[in-house]
Amino acid sequence: MYTQKDIIRMVEEEDVEFIRLQFTDIFGILKNVAITKSQLEKALANQCMFDGSSIEGFVRIEESDMYLYPDLDTFTIFPWRPQQGKVARIICDVYCVDRKPFEGDPRYVLRRAVKEAQEMGYNLNVGPECEFFLFHTDDYGRPTTISHEHAGYFDLGPVDLGENARRDIVLTLEEMGYEIEASHHEIAPAQHEIDFKYEPALHAADNIMTFKLAVKTIAKRHGLYATFMPKPKADINGSGMHVNMSLSKDGKNIFCDESSQDGLSQEARWFMGGLMKHIKAITAIANPLVNSYKRLLPGYETPVYIAWSATNRSPLIRIPAERGENTRIELRSPDPAANPYLTLAVCLAAGLKGIREKTDPPASVNQNLFALTEEERRELKIDVLPTNLKHALSELKKDSFICSVLGEHICSKYIEAKEREWAHYKASITDWETNAYLEKY
Repeated sequence: MYTQKDIIRMVEEEDVEFIRLQFTDIFGILKNVAITKSQLEKALANQCMFDGSSIEGFVRIEESDMYLYPDLDTFTIFPWRPQQGKVARIICDVYCVDRKPFEGDPRYVLRRAVKEAQEMGYNLNVGPECEFFLFHTDDYGRPTTISHEHAGYFDLGPVDLGENARRDIVLTLEEMGYEIEASHHEIAPAQHEIDFKYEPALHAADNIMTFKLAVKTIAKRHGLYATFMPKPKADINGSGMHVNMSLSKDGKNIFCDESSQDGLSQEARWFMGGLMKHIKAITAIANPLVNSYKRLLPGYETPVYIAWSATNRSPLIRIPAERGENTRIELRSPDPAANPYLTLAVCLAAGLKGIREKTDPPASVNQNLFALTEEERRELKIDVLPTNLKHALSELKKDSFICSVLGEHICSKYIEAKEREWAHYKASITDWETNAYLEKY
């Protein structure tokens, strides 16, 4: 736990000249206000203001003054910046002018869900699996979807042309204090995955935001562009952000029950039941883009079927084989474009509701769901996730519980913006349409 004196001392000792006060908007986009070290004491006293009306989804112009409250434990120095006159960052919570937490701050939404869990005696631990693509840039430094490599799952150099960039990303993250558990080439050409250690939910969400910044920064140093777009190219696998979750109580993983047939506790089943009950509404948050639903199409190993299993990877929820303290639930539908604070908040709240209401999940499905016919899936009563953003938003609007977790401010602003996004998409003319129809009609 850092104190204000600790931060000031580290800034002096490490020759830090600039400090970035970071926060995240409701769409999961990282923002910041940069200050020099001469303004540090003012910032640490929660006196740094910014114009909230300039951030989409925050506030109107007549109520624009907002404060940034630094979370001191998130202080870190960027290793990729100059070593004289270094640059550090602190992640901040957003407060209104009346010094109350801003209800449109995604970090506040997750804090609120974590507090509810703690009042029930639980702590959520999260291990994300973040996938991304490394593409070439054009002559102007803008991203393309071009890659010269043809590597596949777990391939290595020289076939894996992104190996050096991925190694540098891992080393940079470790220098920043991350514990990286694994990194490897993913299934699609130019696709990669880096997994980091389980952390409490709020730390995990902070880590995801920092991870995305580091990946993009180091990729640029290698002349590449890193994208977390869920499906940047047709006919290949898209990128997911599988979320591994477990609840602990009194320091013990309560999802484990070695005496049960599959090693899962009743609380784990109820948590899953709550997730599955609200997953259609959660999808609007965990899969936030029009493009997200190009990934969530049958095929390419996408988890579109609302089912769970301890033995295969085709359902929405997988229970990895490890038991004991490593027992966990893996939700496979979220993608890396999702706001991690909101995604973890709605998942945690739905799971806790499942525990409170003792919501049993359906029986596990141990068959390969991708190989079943539509009729066979109907017989097993296996439902599917929303097929597009409009459908997901409709499910969100119907789910009063998930809307209450988000809060009225975020829910209304989010739905409004995403419905506008859907309308723009529906009105656009794609290359596919032009190629298919221009000469024919």
